[in-house]
Amino acid sequence: MARNPTSRIDKLLSSMGYGSRKEMARLAKVGGIILDGVELSDVNMRIPVTPDLPTRFVIDGEALDPVTGMVVLLNKPLGMTCSHKEEGALVYDILPKRWKLRNPAISTIGRLDKQTSGLLLLTDDGDLLHRIISPKRHIRKTYRVKLARPLCGTEGEIFASGQLMLDSEEKPLAPAELEIVSQTEALLSVTEGRYHQVRRMFAATGNHVDELHRERLGGLSLPEGMAPGQWKLLSEKEIASIFT
Repeated sequence: MARNPTSRIDKLLSSMGYGSRKEMARLAKVGGIILDGVELSDVNMRIPVTPDLPTRFVIDGEALDPVTGMVVLLNKPLGMTCSHKEEGALVYDILPKRWKLRNPAISTIGRLDKQTSGLLLLTDDGDLLHRIISPKRHIRKTYRVKLARPLCGTEGEIFASGQLMLDSEEKPLAPAELEIVSQTEALLSVTEGRYHQVRRMFAATGNHVDELHRERLGGLSLPEGMAPGQWKLLSEKEIASIFT
């Protein structure tokens, strides 16, 4: 059985964005770091880095964040960008400030453009990120689409054909599934992630997407009642549901 890696407490907490090593030492001196119910005075000590640390550590009155493999589900609001560097409102601005300092860094799993809202995942687990976005996985992404003009009735057949070519593309789209909600609203499930794919698909049929909202990724749905800008940490069971 593989042994858990060990780390100095100050180094571990610093890598999780809680502050510099000196700041962690100062916090410990005033009783701000508690492990297994005991106030720590020595943050130089090494401990095994185990998954149960968030249940054992209290940092400045709050439970420790997940150490590694953190996955965040965010209901992305309109007008925010999935970027670390672009100007304007960023999705990372919604999350606790310390998470911007984590190492490894938190990144979005794929992107939703500025004018698209809904289910967005963020993680510091590079392997998981690549598993989800890998074209070989064919993970379904379901969007609620509101259109400028009524559907003409042939879109479902066109999208399901596997023969639709988008402008400037050399390969047809994989088959996609359309569920009609009303004359100007539909649910579209795709397994690819091409640039502005959903908008371009409807443009190819002579329509325009007014509103676009992602509701589902694989077997994971946006929780009912989660308001724009709200987020939650996912459990292992919820993460696994993405692949079902």
